[in-house]
Amino acid sequence: MTPAGGLFGALLLLSAQPLPPPDGTPAAAVTQFSFAPPVDRPMTYRVTTRRIGRDGSLINFSLVYDLRWQRVGRGYQLDAVLQRIDSDARPEMKRALTLMLEPLVGEAMAYLVAPDGSHINLVDPEGLWARVTARIEAAGTAAGRPEAKQLARLIAALPAADRDRLATADIRALVAPANDAIPVAAGGASVSMRHDGTHQTFARVERDSAAVRAAARPLEIDNLWTVDTATGLVVREQRQSWIVEADGDGRTLVEERVRALEPAP
Repeated sequence: MTPAGGLFGALLLLSAQPLPPPDGTPAAAVTQFSFAPPVDRPMTYRVTTRRIGRDGSLINFSLVYDLRWQRVGRGYQLDAVLQRIDSDARPEMKRALTLMLEPLVGEAMAYLVAPDGSHINLVDPEGLWARVTARIEAAGTAAGRPEAKQLARLIAALPAADRDRLATADIRALVAPANDAIPVAAGGASVSMRHDGTHQTFARVERDSAAVRAAARPLEIDNLWTVDTATGLVVREQRQSWIVEADGDGRTLVEERVRALEPAP
């Protein structure tokens, strides 16, 4: 289970084998942005994971959040609710995902965000985790699925700091000043930057290896962040993992994650 995907992403990935994250890549320093999120305006935040299935096709899982910012003192509060789960997975896999995640639909999470966006803290984390584990256990008991109880125990056994990272990962990715993955500036062949009006886009290419059929294969990871410099929010983040063909001629997409922010319908 990886904190990078957030709470719901981590639960989602328990149903599939994740690719190993690249090792040895130092975190870049945070790029400086102004921070002024839109207050009292509903927004939709969609986190989509696509990964290659056994038949070679890409399977889609999307977590759709409702977001709303409000002023609290000198800083901000962000209220986030998981509205629904979309998937084109096979019926049996979709049922398994529904068992694990459906109890969390409608669960409200509140975050306190510093005035400059540099710090994000989950409000009442212990209460959140107590509700989450209880609802997962109850759903597993009702469906006769012991793995749900095992998942609840796994979550409960995590150190508090790891649970906090799980719950805040998607939100930290959304707030540019708190997103320490965005490169500081263009430099070298692997990092680039461009401006388009109020949007600033950063790109970075990582190289690693992945186990494919018990053999190590070269892996290229394309990262793209588009930041609205007026609000300091990451309006789109895309991470694509590609297996490079053995002859070096061509590559195959095996995993993609897209976080996209848009006005509520």
